[in-house]
Amino acid sequence: MSRTIHDVNSLGSRNTIARFWLLAMLVCLQLFAVSAKAILTIEVTQGNDKAVKVAVAPFNWQGERLLSEDLAGIVDNDLKLSGLFTPLPREDMLSFPSKASEVVYRDWNLLGASYLVTGKISQSGTIYDVSYQLYDIVRQKRIATGRFRGVESQLRNLAHRISDSVYQKITGIPGDFSTRILYVTAKRWNVGHTDYRLNYADADGQRQREVVRSREPILSPAWSPDGSKVAYVSFETGRPAIYVQELATGKREKVTGFKGLNSSPVFSPDGKWLALVLSKGDNPDIYVKNLETGKLSQLTRHFSIDTEPDWMPDGKSLVFTSNRGGSAQIYQLGVQVQPDGTMTADDKPVRLTFKGKFNARAKVFPDGKSLTLVHKGKGADAFNIAVLDLDTNRLRLLTSARLEDSPSVSPGGRRLIYAVQGGEQGELAIVTADGRVKYRLPSAEGDVREPVWGPARD
Repeated sequence: MSRTIHDVNSLGSRNTIARFWLLAMLVCLQLFAVSAKAILTIEVTQGNDKAVKVAVAPFNWQGERLLSEDLAGIVDNDLKLSGLFTPLPREDMLSFPSKASEVVYRDWNLLGASYLVTGKISQSGTIYDVSYQLYDIVRQKRIATGRFRGVESQLRNLAHRISDSVYQKITGIPGDFSTRILYVTAKRWNVGHTDYRLNYADADGQRQREVVRSREPILSPAWSPDGSKVAYVSFETGRPAIYVQELATGKREKVTGFKGLNSSPVFSPDGKWLALVLSKGDNPDIYVKNLETGKLSQLTRHFSIDTEPDWMPDGKSLVFTSNRGGSAQIYQLGVQVQPDGTMTADDKPVRLTFKGKFNARAKVFPDGKSLTLVHKGKGADAFNIAVLDLDTNRLRLLTSARLEDSPSVSPGGRRLIYAVQGGEQGELAIVTADGRVKYRLPSAEGDVREPVWGPARD
């Protein structure tokens, strides 16, 4: 919805606002209605010259046939994409150890590796047992071991869990490689026929799976806190409505379908509330719906456009975009749960952004100390991804393409995913929170938009 909010300053009378937003959402979707991606691939566009070198040796496997997945290769790729590590090429390795007695620290030190990961894979019936060891080359000692089990279809999951463990042991920060991403694709067959799909995939772009498909636009996807459900906006009935769908069963529920705008759903941190935007009173305002009782509460009442809510981690306030100050900016609004199962809000929201002529699409970091958002500076032509430190009010630009949108933060707060216009088509891109490493997830077939990073998984 980048085109929608970018036009917020040009809105006319109050009575036409709802119609404008509905039309703008449709126009925005036509901008990337080309074709759908089957699998997202990764292209690193900017690396980290201060990254730590790590070696991931091929895992020992004594089975009679080749495994369906290269677990060491997956771990190697995960660590590279974190932005903190530079993997040692496999062809440069002098040996492939699988146990401590086979590790020659001198060799790995000569190759410049600071850490070494080794592993073993065994099979009993349909169950695969995967163990790993992490060695500190400088201190010449094993510093971590782990073991995971699963069936063959879970081998990628096991590799990602090893990556999470290794990353956390070295950095002290939980890894986010076992997470998933949610995004929208579109395949245009002809002028009157476009297929829209809501998909999810592993954080590295692999194993794409379809959630729902429609001949009408799909917008604003969002994860539930436990990753079991997603919310989204669908135009399948000819007008926007918000749905919540279970991933495991495909069962879904229509949450709202009021006349006018139904947009921007986002689950509260405890999963009990759904914040959303409705224009059933002619003007787009922030509402919340109690998902247990079905009660709807209106939080903002202003003649301006209030949209794109996101929750602070404690669930006691929301941030949102509003043009109430004359341009699109980010505000924070405190909320309180009432005994009757409704929610009320503070009388006056607090403005958070002041730098630049445009700030929108804010998403809160997991620690609640920063926001990522779409920023346009005064006199600038580009819409870029930025991070706002809420304590210092310092705004840092992370990206520099001309049109970027829909930032979303990984559960560990180390990486951000966003949409970028890549030539004639939209692509997904990822940048580390310090801006050092950037890579894109393009497709050979078409356009992708509205990415959302999923929650951490057990």
